Amino acid sequence: MTQLHTPRIGILMASTREGRFGERPANWIHEIALQRTDLAVDLIDLRDYPLPLFNEAMSPAWAPVQNVVAKRWGAKLETLDGLIIVMPEYNHGPNAALKNALDYAYSEFVRKPIAFVGYGGVGAARAIEQLRLIAVELQMAPIRHAVHIGMIEFKGLLMEGKTFDDFPHLAQSATAMLDDLSWWAHALKMARQATERAANRVA
Repeated sequence: MTQLHTPRIGILMASTREGRFGERPANWIHEIALQRTDLAVDLIDLRDYPLPLFNEAMSPAWAPVQNVVAKRWGAKLETLDGLIIVMPEYNHGPNAALKNALDYAYSEFVRKPIAFVGYGGVGAARAIEQLRLIAVELQMAPIRHAVHIGMIEFKGLLMEGKTFDDFPHLAQSATAMLDDLSWWAHALKMARQATERAANRVA
């Protein structure tokens, strides 16, 4: 498969706070994904896009954003064919920095797949379910499989000196998620390209 046709997936570290745990699962899933030949992956840190609280005159669904950082964020998203969001759960929901970043783009998300690696509590399952609803409104395709790093694994990794190798079921979940994500990323990339070619012929 040529690099031109290989879908490019962004692995987004969604937490921006000091002392975040998210770097460990983000680097872990990134290393797993790098071993595959059916996907190209970029590791993206939301800290590199210090977006203010959303204050645009209109939704990005209706007008281009004006904020300089938001434009840079949108330009990065435009290069991707899908996303894996590595995220915590705060008060049964997604962290505010992540929701704010999603609000700052629209067309860059449309008809692309999205997957999730969640950690803490119940493996961020409640926050992930909320984000699946948000993803649908952004016209993304949230996939069924996810990686849930629950409290036992979270505490083991954070406080007991354990590694991801001590929890092989997480790697199994990662493989299932990446397999599913690859199928959707290839299918939707081809469909978007076909739609673009058809539009160009009409033009």
